[in-house]
Amino acid sequence: MIDTVDTLDVAPDVTPDSGPSLYQDAPSSVSFNKLRKRLIRNVRQAIDDFAMVAPETAGEKRPRWLVAVSGGKDSYGLLALLMDLKWRGMLPVDLIACNLDQGQPNFPKHILPDYLTAHNVPHRIEYRDTYSVVTSKVPEGATYCALCSRLRRGNLYRIAREEGCEALVLGHHRDDILETFFLNFFHGGRLAAMPPKLLNDDGDVMLLRPMAYCAEEDLTRFAEALKFPIIPCDLCGSQDGLQRNAMKEMIGDIERRMPGRKDSMIRALANTRPSHLLDRSLFDFANLTPKPQEADA
Repeated sequence: MIDTVDTLDVAPDVTPDSGPSLYQDAPSSVSFNKLRKRLIRNVRQAIDDFAMVAPETAGEKRPRWLVAVSGGKDSYGLLALLMDLKWRGMLPVDLIACNLDQGQPNFPKHILPDYLTAHNVPHRIEYRDTYSVVTSKVPEGATYCALCSRLRRGNLYRIAREEGCEALVLGHHRDDILETFFLNFFHGGRLAAMPPKLLNDDGDVMLLRPMAYCAEEDLTRFAEALKFPIIPCDLCGSQDGLQRNAMKEMIGDIERRMPGRKDSMIRALANTRPSHLLDRSLFDFANLTPKPQEADA
């Protein structure tokens, strides 16, 4: 049986001095200010590069985004950065945070609503027991991530429609994109990653990843500085030996031995040469022929 509890709270989202309320206890150090500016710059760049916000047109409805907040460091960081951009007048979009309580045992239901309410963040909390579905369908020893993700995404798309949002915004970052690329490369036999902008299968909701250029290390420091009340995942996060963890370790080892490779790899994903790959659907190798040589006079 699936139960639903929906709440929608709306209130002002900024304080007049340091920015949105989420930053009220932020350190005043130079290092934190540099970190905050770097993350803001990365998010702005991704929003611009991938045209996540359409140019404003007089008389058109203001865009509305549903920001998925799981309770992890990345989704908290996403929310804080988007609200920071709004506060600075750089994001002409209405935001509503959404947490999907998936019925995991011992999930602290009060943490997210208390946090979002305390910081005057418009939000919706919804309960859907996908945990029971996942644990009953996935064989013992197999990973839950794929099915769990599909069920969560489907519910979030539905909620976006119900809230009049044209976009669902997720907290995936640069490292997530690289890990997905290598998962597909080594295990899927294809060159594919996480697109920063994607239209859902029904064609009515856009999926956005504004933190595509943000480093996980930066987001970890950001979360620690702002003291986000992190909620650990007791589902996929509790399983050892995931292939994604192996990719994370491999990429981390490369970065330690050759600093700067992560940035180089993310740039490579935006700088492809179809003629130098082997995909016949992307490049017409069959009609690639040399020009006729001119006869000697």
